[in-house]
Amino acid sequence: MAKQTKSPHSELSDGVPAPAGAISDIVATAGGDTVPEFDLNLTNHFLIAMPSMHDPVFGGSVVYLCEHNPRGAMGMVINRPTDMTVAELFDRIDLRLEVIPDSHPMGKHLVMFGGPVQDDRGFVLHSPVGEYTSSLKVTDDIAFTTSRDVLEAIAAGEGPERIVMSVGYAGWGAGQLEKEILANGWLTVAADPQIIFSLPVEERFNAAIKLLGIDPIMLSSEAGHA
Repeated sequence: MAKQTKSPHSELSDGVPAPAGAISDIVATAGGDTVPEFDLNLTNHFLIAMPSMHDPVFGGSVVYLCEHNPRGAMGMVINRPTDMTVAELFDRIDLRLEVIPDSHPMGKHLVMFGGPVQDDRGFVLHSPVGEYTSSLKVTDDIAFTTSRDVLEAIAAGEGPERIVMSVGYAGWGAGQLEKEILANGWLTVAADPQIIFSLPVEERFNAAIKLLGIDPIMLSSEAGHA
């Protein structure tokens, strides 16, 4: 599984560089383990946990992969909400939305538990990309940003139109994710932005599975990956 850390109280990062081109800076390596000898790039894909995965963190999860290269992988769990709203998180970091938080549509969104790595920091998956201090461009339309300026833009009503905000992210060292896929831990499929930004949280898992042409009811722990 991805590297796990303890869970201190959350606060948004402030100017900490995103891992563009340098994933090894924030994702632990696999400590000398043998890396599977095949080329796989699952950037902009969903990882869908197989029913056989009983991990308390990732069981039943859908992870959007923001980066995947020979040095490792990182992404955000998009279907594991915390009990904290965006407005409440903004209040914790001394930012106020432009209008009354309780009436702001963005403020009512729940913050996701994005993964067990650096879960004392906040991360924003958003569209469109925009220009922010510490941001990883995943596609032409989606970026993963760690710097406070994106939150300040959201608070001012000038931020991205579509966001998913999380505390923590999911990270794998070199070869780690490949091993989990070979061990039948994950289904993989090209991501659909509508599932990330438009669907209710409780519908995202089944919608991601349906991208594979699989009825979620029929999914067995013996299924492979696409």
